[in-house]
Amino acid sequence: VQLQASGGGLVQAGGSLRLSCAASRSISSATVMAWYRQTPGNDRELVAEIYSGGSTNYADSVKGRFTISRDVAKRTVYLQMNSLKPEDTAVYYCHSNQFFVNYWGQGTKVTVSS
Repeated sequence: VQLQASGGGLVQAGGSLRLSCAASRSISSATVMAWYRQTPGNDRELVAEIYSGGSTNYADSVKGRFTISRDVAKRTVYLQMNSLKPEDTAVYYCHSNQFFVNYWGQGTKVTVSS
């Protein structure tokens, strides 16, 4: 499965962005799809995930500001990011686990200016 992430960019603090992750194959069989982020010198951290049944999970730092969703027909997962903060600046990666195999997208950079 190939994952194509898009939607990153430069935004001022308090602004919004929506990231998209388009999959090359159906995502209906994905156990989980998620967004991670990484800053230089740090490990990749989970931002949000959505399970096959529709349940979601968020990092404490983004709860109430970010929303993960999916459109199975479009094979796409979204991350709506509101009230962005400078500390949200990172490269965001899309992730999928299907049949016990992990897949990663190429990353899309988000920069939040203060």
